[in-house]
Amino acid sequence: QVQLQESGPGLVKPSQTLSLTCTVSDDSITTNPYTWSWIRQPPGKGLEWIGYIAYSGNTYYSPSLKIRTSISRDTFWNLFTLRLSSVTPEDTAVYYCARRGATMTYDAWGQGTQVTVSS
Repeated sequence: QVQLQESGPGLVKPSQTLSLTCTVSDDSITTNPYTWSWIRQPPGKGLEWIGYIAYSGNTYYSPSLKIRTSISRDTFWNLFTLRLSSVTPEDTAVYYCARRGATMTYDAWGQGTQVTVSS
């Protein structure tokens, strides 16, 4: 059964770049037809999709975050990384990585990691 695990700093200063890694086990991030997403949930709000990297390496980002977002991958270590630049306190959230398959549903999630943006 595939497992996803987020890692990264829990505290980021305003204007800096948030960087998180999702390490995947028991599946390859190059397996067709999966996409690998980053999703966040700000306090008191719903889930917000940030973007994904597909099995092919193609990426797609939320239009509202696109200018600040970059998702990349390391196929050797089987992980993918989120970078969100110029963060503000509004980027404070629990960040999740998740897998989506051909059914277009998220069938595997990481446990989530809290990121707080504060000076």
